[in-house]
Amino acid sequence: MSGPPVPRSAQDVRTVDARAVLPAVGAWAAAWVALAQPADAVALAAAAALGLTLVTGAVIRATRRARPQPGRHRRSAVTAPAAASLLVTGVVAAVLTSTAAQLHDRQGGHLADLASRGASVVVTARVAGEPEPLGRAREWEAAPRVRVQLDLESVAGRGERSGASAPVVLLGPATWGDVTLGERVRVRATLAATEPGERAAALLLAGDPPDVTDPPPATLRVVNAMRARLRAVTADLSPQARGLVPGIAVGDDRALPTALEEDMRATGLTHLTAVSGAHVAILLGAVLGATAWLPRRARAVVGALALAAFVLLVRPEASVLRSAAMGAVVLVALLLGRPSRALPALAGAIVGLVLLDPWLAREYGFALSVLATGGLVLLARPWAAWLSHVVPRWLAVGIAVPAAAQAACGPVVVLLTPAVALYAVPANLLAAAAVPPATVLGVAATLLGPVWPAAASVLVTAAAAFTWWIATVAQTFADLPAAQVPWPAGAPGVLALAVATAAGVGVLARAGPRAAWLRPVVVVAVVVPALLVLPWRDDLVAALPDGWPPRGWVAIQCDVGQGAAFLLRSGDDAAVMVDTGPDGGAAGDCLGAADVGRVDLLVLTHAHADHVGGLAEVLAAADVTAAVLGPGPEPAAGVRDTLTLLADAAVPVSRPVAREVPAGEAPEGRAAGPPDRGRAGEVDWQVLWPTAAAVARSPGADGANDLSLVLRLTARGADVVALGDVELAGQAGLRGRLAEARAGPADVVVMAHHGSARQDAGLAVALRPRLAVVSVGAGNDYGHPAASALGLYARTGSVVLRTDTCGQIALVRRGSDLATVSRCR
Repeated sequence: MSGPPVPRSAQDVRTVDARAVLPAVGAWAAAWVALAQPADAVALAAAAALGLTLVTGAVIRATRRARPQPGRHRRSAVTAPAAASLLVTGVVAAVLTSTAAQLHDRQGGHLADLASRGASVVVTARVAGEPEPLGRAREWEAAPRVRVQLDLESVAGRGERSGASAPVVLLGPATWGDVTLGERVRVRATLAATEPGERAAALLLAGDPPDVTDPPPATLRVVNAMRARLRAVTADLSPQARGLVPGIAVGDDRALPTALEEDMRATGLTHLTAVSGAHVAILLGAVLGATAWLPRRARAVVGALALAAFVLLVRPEASVLRSAAMGAVVLVALLLGRPSRALPALAGAIVGLVLLDPWLAREYGFALSVLATGGLVLLARPWAAWLSHVVPRWLAVGIAVPAAAQAACGPVVVLLTPAVALYAVPANLLAAAAVPPATVLGVAATLLGPVWPAAASVLVTAAAAFTWWIATVAQTFADLPAAQVPWPAGAPGVLALAVATAAGVGVLARAGPRAAWLRPVVVVAVVVPALLVLPWRDDLVAALPDGWPPRGWVAIQCDVGQGAAFLLRSGDDAAVMVDTGPDGGAAGDCLGAADVGRVDLLVLTHAHADHVGGLAEVLAAADVTAAVLGPGPEPAAGVRDTLTLLADAAVPVSRPVAREVPAGEAPEGRAAGPPDRGRAGEVDWQVLWPTAAAVARSPGADGANDLSLVLRLTARGADVVALGDVELAGQAGLRGRLAEARAGPADVVVMAHHGSARQDAGLAVALRPRLAVVSVGAGNDYGHPAASALGLYARTGSVVLRTDTCGQIALVRRGSDLATVSRCR
């Protein structure tokens, strides 16, 4: 008796072949555990797994002979669990054997002995990855150190020279930033052992520049030339295009602006500039579509050749090979429309990759690739079929694909960043249409660049139009409230997100696609994000709740118009405040919006109205524990009014100057006077400027700005220098004091005098802030901020943000690093 036809989506779900999943999971787990063990122990485990496999096979064979079962299906049912066990143990034995052999080569050679001794060695190696700067330079260095991946070829140390084939990581001076993939280099360095389980067999600490002995192989020379030409033809494009066109095409994101990189991270779009399975799928889809007239076998050969060429183009690194394997699996599944075949293919790819390279089992990139591929294979099609009852089929697919990848990868992503990208699905949905043309045009420009630069320029200009859309989507959603929702870190966060995702999917599944409330929810979730990227998005965003302050904020540059007011958090509801802005500039509102009820220290740099005019508002909005006022006597009326207001509010006030301790004298031997350093809540503060000598030679009212109180404030891992209104003379004096003290760079600098043109280049270089903020009013008639001032700090590597275009600017903690939250456009 036949029943009603089964819908296609139901057939897809029911016919998923999951028999290969257990062997893949077993291979992955075996490699993950084995990598942290001695090679001998892993070899014993491999022998045990092999023995168990042989015993299981013998038992199955004996059982079949002794108890023959009539009928093929009954025999399969009886032996299926035993056969699955045989497959799992066999795969685990193979992985353990491969891992043991590779660990033996690594742990027992000359390299391991030298690393354990911390020996000084001379190595010869090939460059295996792009050089990566390591953040800020140390105090005695002119530029940051560089991290380079090398494939070792030989090592000489302690009177012995031997061949060595192992990946190592070198930390060297800035000159290593110029090496090119594939070059053979020779260098003297100190070896250091790495932790068990790490891919790098050793760490090389080098103080010398690289000695390049041989160029890259011919194939890599061609690839390097192509990539260099792509960077050259994009050099005159907008900043987003200079970073995104090479990033999306070949994974070269070195020119990506820091602010855009943060926006893409906050919206779940960083995968677009990392060569992934999606890139492979786009490329092969284009190639197979263009060769549709060829026989199937010929198309397969052309596709394989194109895939191999693409791997060479984007550099044959481990991550690229992994992405090629995963992308091929997804593409085959989509082309054939057979998820039942895709899951075994994915499992086979996992086993094969882990067999060849066990260290993949411990890499986040591998986990994310596998999970994203699995999410697409298992979830995207049924979710799209489910959503097609609510929205058009094309839109259902567009929503289902990023939602499936996000659901699968989310629990691992929170291990890297304890936050959830709230708008990742709509951002990916809106950006998706621009990715294929940007990729294809970028790859075509890369191929044409060395032979036809003019055509390549036309192609990258066209690609820039598509990357503009991607950048706009990232910036728009990153500007929205709660773009990244903080989430518990570690295993609890992984478990919580997995449970929350499963619960959400369960609720939707139970409700069914025809639930009355579902259609308006989906329409709002799709239409509102689309409206937000249109020209009137600013008006829409302004109508939304502002979500202020961001959770975990460390510092806030208030927007008080043409004035200054800065907060550094000193407790749960407390802050140190630098200046109060002008009268009516909303400094009190800034405190209220930041939930600050207590000011542990109020720093008034000098008594000009744009810095102290909002004092009455601040005193009314929060309890002020103590205050310091710059020592300058001018403007006399401003000083008098400020001191009167503080006295009426019973706020103790001091007027410190920066002092030095003579050589050999203890800190308690300082001259009498207000202390020039202290602690306010969780904030340590120190006066850097002015000195008593600078106050004594002040030219009166004309020198009020140069006597601005400059403090260094440190709290919650952030180092802040607020420069007040110091002019060139004061900045030069401050630079000299920093040089004498050998002070290191700052995390944040509040730029002097609202970004006026009078900026000391030496001071900017000495401070080298990661973030420079300019407190400035929109449309002011002073010409602030000056383009020269913005460019000066930008050239030091600083991110420069200004309140006239960004509004309030918050510094927040993102894992172990700092990030900004603002409404910059």
